[in-house]
Amino acid sequence: MFKSKIFFSLILFLSSIDLFSKTINIVESGAKGDGITDNTEIIQKTIDECSAKGGGTVYIPSGKYLIRPLEFKSNVNLYLDSGATLLGSTKLSDYDNAYPILSGNMNQSSGLIWGRGLTNISITGSGVIDGRGGHANFQHGNDGDGGLKRPKLIYFVECSHIKVCGITLQNSAYWVQHYEKCEDVIIHGLRVFSHCNYNNDGLDIDAKNVIVSDCYIDVEDDAICLKSDHKTFCENVVVTNCITASNCNAIKLGTASHGGFRNITISNCVVYRAAEDRIRHWSKQLEHISADVTVISGLAIEMVDGGIIDGLTASNISMRDVQTPIFIKLGDRGRTYSKKGGILRNINIDNIVATAESLITNSITGVEDNYVENISISNFQMTYPGGGTVDMVNKPVPENAKKYPENRMFGNTLPAMGFYVRHVKDLRFENVSIMGLKPDVRPIFYFDDVLGAQINLSKGMHSKNFIYQINSSNIYIDVVILK
Repeated sequence: MFKSKIFFSLILFLSSIDLFSKTINIVESGAKGDGITDNTEIIQKTIDECSAKGGGTVYIPSGKYLIRPLEFKSNVNLYLDSGATLLGSTKLSDYDNAYPILSGNMNQSSGLIWGRGLTNISITGSGVIDGRGGHANFQHGNDGDGGLKRPKLIYFVECSHIKVCGITLQNSAYWVQHYEKCEDVIIHGLRVFSHCNYNNDGLDIDAKNVIVSDCYIDVEDDAICLKSDHKTFCENVVVTNCITASNCNAIKLGTASHGGFRNITISNCVVYRAAEDRIRHWSKQLEHISADVTVISGLAIEMVDGGIIDGLTASNISMRDVQTPIFIKLGDRGRTYSKKGGILRNINIDNIVATAESLITNSITGVEDNYVENISISNFQMTYPGGGTVDMVNKPVPENAKKYPENRMFGNTLPAMGFYVRHVKDLRFENVSIMGLKPDVRPIFYFDDVLGAQINLSKGMHSKNFIYQINSSNIYIDVVILK
């Protein structure tokens, strides 16, 4: 029912784009694609005219067009033809008024193309939007300015019926694109490449009724990131057929998790190392990293701000070059809208093939007196370096309930070779295979305060203990194969 509704809405939206019969070529209006002339006023006037006359297409032909921020308008399709590039201004002062300001926890940064409260908007074609975010004016460090001065390439707030399709987005000064409190969003066939600055997220979604498909995203920070910066849910989201490369997390829910996430489906995706690593260099920062360039976590599911994660399915994901394939964390960093701690439950992960490059294994952790609930992981295969020691098994794992959630928040190793699990209820593992390249004395599963679990048809390297349990009960194991 949910998918049918979204695709029906998509058909209606595409039909509405076709009805935008008026097309204005910006060159015919006086724009110059020489990479030097400021074309902002001409393009803005064209956008305004198309919207005022009931809708139309702003056509960007081949050439390089320098722009300052453009305020988008309803019923407009911005079409970038092959060979067309919009070049963002590198003057910070040009972005001072490009804020779709909204009260609450919104990250109030600016946008090169921005709008608020719009409907029936699209950016399509096969051209390029280049933010030139590597310029010295934008180099403020990791969250050094809270993102308040560095612009995103696309920033839409409280908009509906959005389509962004086919274009290339590159070299953002901050997050590449952000859809906040939006509804009915189609993101399809994008190529995103941004390694020129800190905080270069590839795609940030804080919206409902969203389809992300057939995108290639290679970025410095999180590749695909679902966020919840408000009391409302980020919900009814499909991510499918995407290739993600990142020096942080490939596919992530959080860390902003104030309202929460529900009804999320992630499928048929690929995760691997980023093409560049100018900043992180994890193998030099952390111990036991066996590759020069790595993704932090392939799939990160994080609830740390008092909200709710309820109903996520992830399936058919191939991962390479990751430190940790799966990282699931219920924390207690803050409680924005609820006096109680957060909720993380009803997660189904199936058909994952991963090659890991660290000894920070998969983890599923809650906090004391607040459990992660109803987690199912099936058909999971992981190869990793091996080499775990007795000291790693005996090393205490800190709670760190209020710490920023990341795979390394517990240290550079964990006491399991496969899954470290703590403060969890109702857990199922089916057909899990864990294989190291070197001997490893750690147990495959390490359970601490786990109440109710089943492990079926699972295998791993020969270990002194297949599973280590403390403070746990109702644990059932059926058919174990040790090599």
